[in-house]
Amino acid sequence: MSNPDQIQRILFDELDIRGVVSGLQQTCADCFEKHNYPAVIQQVLGEMLAAVSLLSSNLKFEGRLILQAQGQGNVRLLMAECTHKRDVRAIARYDGDIPQNASFTELLPQGQVVLTVEPEKGHRYQGVVPLTGDTLAKCLESYFISSEQLPTQVHLASDGERAAGMLLQVLPADGTGEEDWERISHLASTLKSSELLQLDNQTLLYRLFHEENCRLYEPDSVQFRCTCSRERSAASLKMVEKKELLEVLEEHGAINVNCQFCNADYAFDRTDIEALFSEGGSAANPDQLH
Repeated sequence: MSNPDQIQRILFDELDIRGVVSGLQQTCADCFEKHNYPAVIQQVLGEMLAAVSLLSSNLKFEGRLILQAQGQGNVRLLMAECTHKRDVRAIARYDGDIPQNASFTELLPQGQVVLTVEPEKGHRYQGVVPLTGDTLAKCLESYFISSEQLPTQVHLASDGERAAGMLLQVLPADGTGEEDWERISHLASTLKSSELLQLDNQTLLYRLFHEENCRLYEPDSVQFRCTCSRERSAASLKMVEKKELLEVLEEHGAINVNCQFCNADYAFDRTDIEALFSEGGSAANPDQLH
C-alpha cells in the first residue's frame, strides 16, 4: 500500500459512477496505540476506519460521520468516526473472551449497524441497518440499496495493523446506466483483500479498470485526531450536581475524566469545580496549577 493515510476519489470520465479508495497505516497505529485490543477487534475496527474514511468523501458540509456496530454478545460496541477534515478515531467496548476467528456478524449477535451524519450546523441524520450480511462491507451495501436506492459496491480489508477500502456507487442521473454498472461492478468484484492492502492506488486502478477512461483525483490526507479537550470534559462534569462532585473530591482529592478514545486524562480539583459552577465560570486552563 504505497498510498497510506490518504483518500483518493476515482473519476470515470464517461460514466455516472463515482469511486473512492482509501488506505490507513499510521492512522491505524495511532488509533490503537493506547489500547490493548484483541487482534480480531483491531481487524474489525480497521475495516470500520476504512469505511468511514470512504463515506466521508461524500460529506458536503462541516461535521462528522459516525459508524457504530452494536450487538448483544461480549462485544457491545464498535465505533469509528471521521470529520470533514479527515480526522478519524475509533473505539471498542467489550467484556470477557473474544473468539479470535469470529466473523463480523458472529462478534455482534442480534446486532445492527448505525450510520450517523452529524453536521455542525443543521439536523442530525441517522440510518439503521440490521446485520444481514456476513461482513461490514455487505452490511453497508445493503444500507445504500435500502436507504438511498443506489447500487453500491464496498470493499474493505484490514490485517489489524493497516486497513484499506474501495467504494463504487451509481450516481443519480437520467437513464439507467445498468450495463455500465454491471461491467464496472463485475471488474471490481475480482479485487482481493491482499491487493487492496498491498497495491498502490494507481496500480490498483490499472489492474481493475485499464480499459476504462478513469483517473484519480488529488489525494486528501487522513490522520488520527481526538476531539477531546479539557473544556469538553469540564462541560460533561457540569451535567453532574455540584454537591455530588464535591463529595467525590472529598473522598479522592481530585476528579479525573478519561477519554476512552485516546486515553488522555483531565484532572479537576476543588478550585476547578468551584470555578465551573460560578456565574459565567469555567475550569482553569491546563497550564494552571492549584
